[in-house]
Amino acid sequence: MDLYSIHEILKRLPHRYPILLVDRVLEVEGRRIRALKNVTINEPHFTGHFPHRPVMPGVMILEAMAQTATLLATYTEGVTLDDKSVVLFAGVDAARFKRPVEPGDQLILEVEVLRAKAGIYKFAAKALVAGELAAEAELMCTMRRID
Repeated sequence: MDLYSIHEILKRLPHRYPILLVDRVLEVEGRRIRALKNVTINEPHFTGHFPHRPVMPGVMILEAMAQTATLLATYTEGVTLDDKSVVLFAGVDAARFKRPVEPGDQLILEVEVLRAKAGIYKFAAKALVAGELAAEAELMCTMRRID
């Protein structure tokens, strides 16, 4: 059974098309999460990246990992984002891209909390396709109230 369907994700993330990049949460266990992104040819970035060989941009893979990290942070902290709160990137370290992600792939996003202190979170994140590492990075994010 899915932990979060797309309907639950829409309640927990402020992102919407075309930037919502998590389709389903497969599991959350302690300080770890696994989520799914179905990569489809009708996504707008594929018209220009690249017309002759569509490849998901690395920055979009990082964003998918960051959205998964946000779901984990809000789950572990027991908070729900509202229109007065955001989670923002604070840093990306050790990003590596190992294989292209193409339309038709299912991107499995695995994220683990490394540290959480004073509203700053550090995560280890991986993106896999068919069990093969596509990308990995350490992500730092901050949860903030906005007015």
